[in-house]
Amino acid sequence: MIVVYTSPGCASCRKVKAWLNERHLPFIEKNIFKTLLNDNEIKHLLMRSENGSDDIISKRSKVIQETNLDLDSMTVDELVHFVKKNPSVLKRPIIISENSFQVGYDEEEMGVFVPRELRKFAHEACGPDCPNYKLCQNGFEDLRKQAN
Repeated sequence: MIVVYTSPGCASCRKVKAWLNERHLPFIEKNIFKTLLNDNEIKHLLMRSENGSDDIISKRSKVIQETNLDLDSMTVDELVHFVKKNPSVLKRPIIISENSFQVGYDEEEMGVFVPRELRKFAHEACGPDCPNYKLCQNGFEDLRKQAN
C-alpha cells in the first residue's frame, strides 16, 4: 500500500494525490499535523531514506533555523522526539510503499509506484483500440521510454 505524508496547503502534496488518483492507485493519506506520527513511523522513514535525516528533514524550516539545532549530533531517539514535537520540519510530500520511497513530487520518478505488472501491461498491450489508451498514453509514456 502506498502511504503519502502530506500537509494542508502543500501544492506538491496535491499533485502527488492527483497523480495517484488519475492512475487509480490506492493510497493512504496521512496529514502530518492531524495524524501525529509515532516513533516507529519516524524511524521507518529514516531507515528507508538513502541519506537519513537529510532526505526527510528540511534544514530551512523555521524551527531548525530559530533553534540552531545540529541534527547530526542528535541520537536517533532525540531526532524522533524532535520530529514528533515539530512535524513541520518534515519535507513534504513523503511517498512510501513496500518497494519505493520518494520525497517531493517529481512526475518522472512517480512511475516507481505503479505496480510492475501494470507497467509491463501498459508497455506491451495497450494500443489505440484500448478503452484506456488515453490514460495509458498520458500516464505511462515515460515508462515506455524507460523500458525501451
